[in-house]
Amino acid sequence: MTVKEAKERIDYLTNELKRHSKLYYELDAPEIDDREYDMLLRELLNLERDYPEFKHPDSPTSNVGGRVSEQFTPVSHTVRMESLQDCFSFEELVAFDKRVRETVPSAVYSVEPKIDGLSVSIQYENGKFSVGSTRGDGDVGENVSDNLSTIKSIPLKLNKALPLIEVRGEVYMSHESFKDFYKQQEIAELPLPKNPRNAAAGSLRQKDFRITAQRNLDIFVFNIQRIEGKEISSHIESLEYLKELGFKTLPFYKKCS
Repeated sequence: MTVKEAKERIDYLTNELKRHSKLYYELDAPEIDDREYDMLLRELLNLERDYPEFKHPDSPTSNVGGRVSEQFTPVSHTVRMESLQDCFSFEELVAFDKRVRETVPSAVYSVEPKIDGLSVSIQYENGKFSVGSTRGDGDVGENVSDNLSTIKSIPLKLNKALPLIEVRGEVYMSHESFKDFYKQQEIAELPLPKNPRNAAAGSLRQKDFRITAQRNLDIFVFNIQRIEGKEISSHIESLEYLKELGFKTLPFYKKCS
């Protein structure tokens, strides 16, 4: 690849990924699947590494996530909501493990399923639900407190009244609920959702929380972002504690060496 070809490819990938990102995060109407997007992003990362002088200031590799919609009040995340690092082969997984063990030689992993939905942050003060928001761009999300409060598996009051706890979870739509929703849209001759992930995202980001309440959304809470009044020493311990507090957590996870 010549220098000119590299610059043209970087320009093309940057614009194309920004377009797909808007379709995915803001319009809930993707044209390509997650793997295709990830492979394009990986190609751009590699080109930017080899030709850093052509990297755009607003490159998708530096800004993963969506823009906050103007119809919702913005919420600044005290703890940044990072995106997961992708891995496409066993070789990359081994390399990841090697990097981890350079810092933590006796590292132990919690291996969990990835839920395909919309990532949210939920904050509780003195054991009571206070604010719920979308991930947004990781630093600023959208206040969807009213919408989240309609999801039956999200407790409005915890089993223990901690001064403060902020948790991260994934709002999703089950396959059964998706089939029902698809059928309803079909009968009403309304736009049909492409998949459960987009149906969940679109349902949670409704301006009218009563519409969200009709969509039968669910959630798995998988991380403690910050906590006051309790010491937690490991991620596995945090998952067990989340269950004690009344959260719906992942159905299974495994401690691995």
